[in-house]
Amino acid sequence: MEGVRDSSTRPVIMVTNDDGIDAPGLRALVQVLVSTNLYEVLVCAPDSEKSAVSHSITWRHALSVNRVEIEGTTAYAVSGTPADCASLGISKALFSTIPDLVISGINMGSNCGYHVVYSGTVAGAREAFFYGVPSLAISYDWVRGKSSIQDFKLGAEASLPIINAILAALKNKTYPQNCFLNMDLPTDVANHKGYKATKQGTSIIKMGWTQVTSDIEGGKILSTMTMETDSLTGPKTDVPSTISGNLLFKREEDKEDTVIHETHVIERSIDLEQVVKTEVEIKGQQYDDGDTDHQALQEGYITVTPLGALSNAETDCQSYFKDWLSCLVEFSSSSSL
Repeated sequence: MEGVRDSSTRPVIMVTNDDGIDAPGLRALVQVLVSTNLYEVLVCAPDSEKSAVSHSITWRHALSVNRVEIEGTTAYAVSGTPADCASLGISKALFSTIPDLVISGINMGSNCGYHVVYSGTVAGAREAFFYGVPSLAISYDWVRGKSSIQDFKLGAEASLPIINAILAALKNKTYPQNCFLNMDLPTDVANHKGYKATKQGTSIIKMGWTQVTSDIEGGKILSTMTMETDSLTGPKTDVPSTISGNLLFKREEDKEDTVIHETHVIERSIDLEQVVKTEVEIKGQQYDDGDTDHQALQEGYITVTPLGALSNAETDCQSYFKDWLSCLVEFSSSSSL
């Protein structure tokens, strides 16, 4: 990992996100960065919303990349995922230089606890980290009815001390190479309580599934097709073996074969009475020190959480399975005798 360029050149910051290149969070962050005149700002972000795509990448087809006018920057909109954008932006395929720092955000919605696994915002920063480029994910705890677009600008301004501190550490070659940072901004960011170093907690939104009413009455269509008696087993290619991924049924009492398209429309649902499953519920213990990301964020702090590339199991799990495998090997050996 290389440090920041010499003092005669401005540090290069590349911005990406998962809400899309037109998202207010990204635009506010870019505007604040440009207005300081301290950095060279590059943008490489998805051309549409890619929220909650996690660390997915585009593998089987080419990406479409289009130049976008964002004042004070060199910017591109990409048809891929946040991880694609981060990878492309640091590859020198688009820009002539590798950025000193990649910032992913500002996301509309916090990314704490287990939700960093789902987050495209965090994935954008993680992808840069994979390739040795320092990175920072920034998310804002947007609450409908309380938050406004102006809060993104306030959040970007509140992020500047962290951004400058990262760049200073890189210049001094004291910045750690084995992690990247995940930062969450509280809802009342204008009155935040300061910056707090936190650890990733285990909070997660409790989601389920709810069947919703389809435009099709009863969610079922009957489509009668006249077919040869051997059409389901013969080599004919004009009879589909599946239809749009739906279930196929044959009604034996009919003289004609009838295909029933039974489609269930199901969407994600959230338990509004118990939105967040806390560390206490999952771990069975209380974090009195308030050092987990979600807890500190709810208390009004700007949380700064170092993350690694992988989520390693806790020590007690590692010890358990080490002993478990030893016993299993011994049992297998004795059973074979």
